[in-house]
Amino acid sequence: MLACARTIRRSLSPTKAAIQIRTAGGLQSKFVADICRGCIDAPCAAACRCGALIAREGGGVRFIPHKCIGCKDCVEACIIGVLEFDEDSNKPLVCVQCGTCARFCPHQVLTLEERPI
Repeated sequence: MLACARTIRRSLSPTKAAIQIRTAGGLQSKFVADICRGCIDAPCAAACRCGALIAREGGGVRFIPHKCIGCKDCVEACIIGVLEFDEDSNKPLVCVQCGTCARFCPHQVLTLEERPI
């Protein structure tokens, strides 16, 4: 979370990261990574009425911040519920599929893999 926030968002706050790590519940439970799965037909992009999210070939989206009007339609459309909204910037926290989280994961449990086309 910190690597994403620092590298991509230029912030020291883990709440600004496109990946969120949480427990599945309880003190002894496992951790869960809430992160964009790079949908092939990205519902968040389909819901974007201003053209700020554009589906990429092979999955995921490209975000064009200056086109975003802060409507949160993309957040509501995310089928896995991991797209967060940053109230400070009035924009979604979109994963850019850069692999920073995987590179800095201290336990090597995160990977960025290329999808076969």
